[in-house]
Formats: sequence, structure tokens, C-alpha cells
Amino acid sequence: MTKAEIHTEKGVMKVEFFDKDAPATVENFVKLSKEGYYDGLTFHRVLPDFVIQGGCPDGTGMGGPGYTIKCELDGDNQYHDRGVLSMAHAGRDTGGSQFFVCHSRTNTSHLDRQHTCFGKVYEGLEVIDNISQGDKIEKITITS
Repeated sequence: MTKAEIHTEKGVMKVEFFDKDAPATVENFVKLSKEGYYDGLTFHRVLPDFVIQGGCPDGTGMGGPGYTIKCELDGDNQYHDRGVLSMAHAGRDTGGSQFFVCHSRTNTSHLDRQHTCFGKVYEGLEVIDNISQGDKIEKITITS
């Protein structure tokens, strides 16, 4: 199982990826992380009791890596719960680098099978609650 550490100004979130359910999405995120793509980018969208969102190179929510990837919505883990990482997009199959982390299940069930869930924070859940809009992703380290 592929794992990563998302280092932020507010702490570290340790993530396990859903390699089986979203292999292409995990591969894309791992590739971008290893290239340093996310280093220094901000969480440009923070909505309490909903999500924290990052991965936009220009910090507006409109940018991406210059390509798109297909949604992977058929796996067993396609449910947006606390700590779940999911791909942001502007419509089916338009994601690229932007991702969000869910605060809770309360306001996210409508995203199930609409956005690709590709991992989950298993340690450092409190960091999600402490992130404010504009906080930086210092680096993402792939650990296995």
C-alpha cells in the first residue's frame, strides 16, 4: 500500500492511498508529489465542516498541471468521510492536481461517486481542522 506524508504549516497528515480503487489517480498524485509540484502551494479553499482544498499552482482554484485525468468512481472506497482525499474537478474527467481533504461525512455524501476518493488520512486528522485558507503545503513525501 502506497503511503505519503503531507507536511503543512500546521502539522503532518499521514495518508494511505487507495491503490486498488483509484490506481491512476494515486499514480498521478504520487508522480506530482515526487516532482515537487505541490511544494509551497496553498490550501486555497477552506470550508469548515466540509473540505480543505489545495493543489492549484496559481492559488485561485482555476489552475492545474496542464493535463486532465479520468475519474475513477467504481471502487469500494468511494465514500467521502473524515480524512478522505479526493480529486477536485470542474466536471467529470477534468481533474489534474487539485485535491481536497474532507472534514467530516456530514456535508460530503453528495460527492460520493462524483469525485474520485484516492486515499485517507490515518494519522494527523487534527491538522485538517487547523488548516486555514492560505496555509501552505510545505512538501509531500511518498513514504512507501
